[in-house]
Amino acid sequence: MCGRFTLHHRPEQIAEQFSVDKVAVEFPPRYNIAPTQPVAVIFQHGERYLEAFRWGLIPFWSKDAKIGSRMINARAETVADKPAYRAPFKHRRCLIPSSGFYEWKKEGKEKTPTYIRLADERPFAMAGLWEEWTSPEDEIIHTCTIITTQANDFMSTIHHRMPVIFTPEQEEAWLDSTLENPAEITPLLQPYAGEMAAHPVSKQVNVAAYDGPDCIEPAVISP
Repeated sequence: MCGRFTLHHRPEQIAEQFSVDKVAVEFPPRYNIAPTQPVAVIFQHGERYLEAFRWGLIPFWSKDAKIGSRMINARAETVADKPAYRAPFKHRRCLIPSSGFYEWKKEGKEKTPTYIRLADERPFAMAGLWEEWTSPEDEIIHTCTIITTQANDFMSTIHHRMPVIFTPEQEEAWLDSTLENPAEITPLLQPYAGEMAAHPVSKQVNVAAYDGPDCIEPAVISP
């Protein structure tokens, strides 16, 4: 799964790398993004936009926003068929830019928080879906979820799942609104094949309210 991630690269770099036409939100460096918080989302509707959506997808038909906290991830293997995701999978796909993400490596009874990134430290795009939900008070809320897949060889030593990370070519296809057939879209949801790097970090990242650059610093391992 993917339950925490970072985005500390500059907005200008994100906009340039992902060919964004309109930046509708300014976002500060984030080192411990948690579910239900605002996240940067890139979607295409004619032009390509960078906006902030709430992390945790609320289906348009839901009566209660609380469901969003349980829908932070969608599985690549079933996303095309699940009622909450079928329509977004066809019509509301997005990129969720990231600098890296966290996973907790289980070693005996201990779980060690581990920070994972691309080996060259570039920002990358995770596969996402977005939805528009209207609250009982007629407030329109945009939400999103991150799609996960089975771990690649590198990630399998840390966890059995990982977010879908796209190559630039896959990013273009994912945002292509003319593609609606699941048979054309699903093959994009593969484990990342590029070089990655990881290191253990402090357990302070376990606290969702804590968000500082030291979150991603390598932990001091006692002998």
